Amino acid sequence: MKVLELSNLEDSLLLTFDGAFDQQAPLERELEPLLGDLERYADGWMPEIVEGKRRRKYSRSAFWKALEEKRHERGASIGLYRTTWPALEMWPRLNCPPLTPKLAILLEVQPLAFFSEAERCRLFVEMVRAWASHYPVTHAAAHSVADRGLAGSPDFGRDEKASQRDGFDKIYEVFWLNVFGPKLVETVGRERMLSTPAHRVEELPNGSVLLVTWPTVADFASQEARLAQARAHAHLRPDLDFDTILRTLHDRSAMLAPVKPRFPPDMAPLLSRVVDRAASYERQRRIAEFNAWQPPEPEEWRPADFALPTDVEDLERAREHYSTLAEHLVALLHSEVPSVFAAKPESLTDADFYFWREEFPKSRLREAIDEHAVPAIGAYLGEVLVRNLGGRWIPRQKLEEAQVLVGNRVWLPFVRARNYMRSRQSLLDYSLTHLYRVAERHAARVGPS
Repeated sequence: MKVLELSNLEDSLLLTFDGAFDQQAPLERELEPLLGDLERYADGWMPEIVEGKRRRKYSRSAFWKALEEKRHERGASIGLYRTTWPALEMWPRLNCPPLTPKLAILLEVQPLAFFSEAERCRLFVEMVRAWASHYPVTHAAAHSVADRGLAGSPDFGRDEKASQRDGFDKIYEVFWLNVFGPKLVETVGRERMLSTPAHRVEELPNGSVLLVTWPTVADFASQEARLAQARAHAHLRPDLDFDTILRTLHDRSAMLAPVKPRFPPDMAPLLSRVVDRAASYERQRRIAEFNAWQPPEPEEWRPADFALPTDVEDLERAREHYSTLAEHLVALLHSEVPSVFAAKPESLTDADFYFWREEFPKSRLREAIDEHAVPAIGAYLGEVLVRNLGGRWIPRQKLEEAQVLVGNRVWLPFVRARNYMRSRQSLLDYSLTHLYRVAERHAARVGPS
């Protein structure tokens, strides 16, 4: 059964829930409220698939079966998903001794726009309220994934070790929906907590406090919702300046505002894929950066009149050597980048993206890059120029001096490959795609070589 996967291209509603459960009670009885409240309040996003060691259609029996399959001496964790829009990924996790006993829930529904209606948001809040009433929380929060990222959640500027040790031990941020555990409530002051200006503030039977800043979460970045969020945060943290909090929230809204891509035409196919890999909270900033960026004009060429003459005795053997080197790249990439077999311009873009995605200049040994990757990449680039632009190799004994004549220019593919493999940024600045497109334009102006 194929389930929907979450995408970086859309924002989501993310709930994090850290609570406790009664380990002395039978597990089915203890977790029944979790499932009952989920089934009662999941308006249009109810799980359809349960995953343990295999995937099954959701049912109570399938849930218990998956939990049994994944259970071990320190706890258990299973996945719940959907096959139809909206997408859902939900991971309930139980920690048992010697770990600190805990029921942790990570729940993400995409797209965030699904929660534009006040009633759907109210039902979500009721579900979290019911869970928090049954499983005493230290902290729970639901909010935009993108905005949580901009807020620095879950570390909030701390190192990972301190974050894991201390958790949400003070009011670092006020999200759309919040449940503050009794310890955190007492740290702030129960009276202050309960007098917070917000859409909904409710004391739960176990001493926790539920706080919702605004009726709907999908419009969290609106001026009105941000004002409500800032008022609640400043109230709970009187040591912080309200205007500073509000300005920070508006800055985050601006960073999330949609930006229309206007990428350099040669690089648009590659940059679109690079942007799609960015976290949702970074996506618009990356688009704006690439809109303002221009790849440097290729310098790895010289006029045909200044081409170095060949200095090899056997031209055919030299060209066969370049072909063999290019085949090394095909052998390296063929499983991840099947288009390399075609040696087309689009193959260069696919290779550019692969090397960027893998952070190749950083993740591989420099000696291996210089000795093997650079010659293979240079030869492959040269072969694409030859096959698609009617180019002709002018072999040289030194690889970096080898040239491909296209129109009234000779190109230095091995020099390009060396520059290309300097760093991750160099993969964009010296992309194979851009050199090819520039060579293509020049060839079109002057005709065949």
